[in-house]
Formats: sequence, C-alpha cells, structure tokens
Amino acid sequence: MVLNPAKREKKSQYDQKLCRLLDEYTQVLVVAADNVGSTQMQNIRKGLRGDSIILMGKNTMMKRSIRLHAERTGNDAFKSLLPLLVGNVGFIFTKGDLKEVREEIAKYKVGAPARVGLVAPIDVIVPPGNTGLDPSQTSFFQVLNIPTKINKGTVEIVTAVELIRKGEKVGSSEAALLSKLGIRPFSYGLVVVYVYDNGTVFSPEVLDLTEDDLMEKFRSWLSNVTSLSLAVSFPTLAAAPHMFINAYKTALSLAVATEYTFPQAEKIKEYLKDPTKFAVAVGGDAAAPATSAKEEKAEQSEPAKEEEESDEDLVAGLFD
Repeated sequence: MVLNPAKREKKSQYDQKLCRLLDEYTQVLVVAADNVGSTQMQNIRKGLRGDSIILMGKNTMMKRSIRLHAERTGNDAFKSLLPLLVGNVGFIFTKGDLKEVREEIAKYKVGAPARVGLVAPIDVIVPPGNTGLDPSQTSFFQVLNIPTKINKGTVEIVTAVELIRKGEKVGSSEAALLSKLGIRPFSYGLVVVYVYDNGTVFSPEVLDLTEDDLMEKFRSWLSNVTSLSLAVSFPTLAAAPHMFINAYKTALSLAVATEYTFPQAEKIKEYLKDPTKFAVAVGGDAAAPATSAKEEKAEQSEPAKEEEESDEDLVAGLFD
C-alpha cells in the first residue's frame, strides 16, 4: 500500500515530535480521554501550559514512534509504555509535580447528561422531592418503578431510588427521565490511568500517599520482618536488639537458678538473698523527696518568724 505523501509527512512529523518529547521528559502520565470534547481538551491544554504537554494520537502511531525511539537511542525504558496503550488514551509529558498536575487535570471535569447506550461510570440515584412535573408525566415514573405522589398539582418522588448502577447501559426511559428532571449525573475529563517516572510504571493511587502513610507502611513491614526473624531464629538488623535482650534474659534466668554468675547477675542475686534491700532502695528514693519537702517548708517558715519578731519589736519601741 502506497501512502499519500501528505499522510507520510504527517506521520514523520508525529514521530519526530514524540521522539523529541521522549528525549526531553522523564515523567509521563497516561490518560484516558473517553467522552472528552475538543473545547474541554483545549481548556486543559491552556491550564497545563508551561511545564506540561498533552499529546494524543492513534495507538499504533504512538507504539511505532516509541519503538523507533528505542532503536535510535538504545533506551528500552519507554517500551514499558507499550502495553498501556489500550483504548482512547494519550500522553501528558511533564516536568512538574505529578500530584499537582493530576489535580490540575481534575479541575476541568464537566457535567454530562445520561445518553442512551452509554455505560454508567457511577451509580445514579434520583433524590426524593418535588420534581415540578405535572401529573400527566407519572408514566415515566411508573415504568421505572419509582414511588411518587401528587402534591400541590405536581409529581413528588417519595423516596430516593437507584436508577442506574455502575457498569450498566443507560436505557431510553432512564435518559428521558433524567433529562426531564434536569439531572446531569456524569462528569467527564482526562483520567490518569498510569504514571511513568524514569522507567517505572505505577498506579496513580501512589500519588495520594503521604509521608505518614509511607512511615506507617514501613513500620508494618519492619514489624513483620522482625517477627519472622525471631520465629525462625534468623538474625537480621531489625531482630538483633530483641535477640540480644532475649539472650540476656535467658542467661540471667540460668544464673539465678544455678551457681553460675556474672557481674550483671550479682545485683539480682543480692536482692533475692536479702529482700529487705528492695524496701531500702524504694524507701531511700521516697525519703529523699519527703526530706526536701520538709526543708523547703522550714525555709519558708523562717522568714515568716523573722517578720513577726520585727513587728513585735516595732510595737514595743512605740510604747517605750
């Protein structure tokens, strides 16, 4: 098949552009662009202008350009993007903070009506309340088994009803009812599905992790490693302090139960031979604060006595 020269030129330009971006950027967001309009896409491009570039295209063209770039540079890191090019997806090349870029993209979601045949991305629930529709419109509600009543000449929904479940296709009756009620249940925009960073591909949920979350996971993993090491008696850096303490306790128990001794066990043996030393140690510690309290009280009382004596001398001097 002979390509049109104009199409061949467009493909060549696209290859050059994508290869240039792969050379310049090390961070890429793979985004799904289902139901995103041209005006919405233009607004997103304006919002990201400065440190990010959006590139859309056919999956076959993008795969071809990535392979050409890998052959030309010998860098196979970007080949990890090839399995991700499924469906209506595109690339956002960025030098900014990945989390901030994703948050900026989320600002441009727009509401959309429920169209017939569309797969619902979320559950659609019709809230209770007055619909403003006249009683002749009750047929829509009856078809969908929505409980209603007539209140002041208008139809009122009695209870909240789950009209469409996530993953189900929107039917004609559901679409007509939502249109009459003025409900736009869905919102669409670019959705980050994968994150590429210096050869590593991971889920966008990783961007939501904070330092506290990472520390909590590290503590959990460290606890598991320590428990496993102690269970199988395999020394590791995490389990070593516990092993030393357990070994010391075992040696101390043997020294107490037998004639064997070592310097650290001598004090324990002395206490066990003469339990009164426990009382002396505790009493000595408790007596010190009591003594200091008495001394403070005595010191406070001495200035008071001096003041009383000086007052008595003054009165005596007046009557002399």
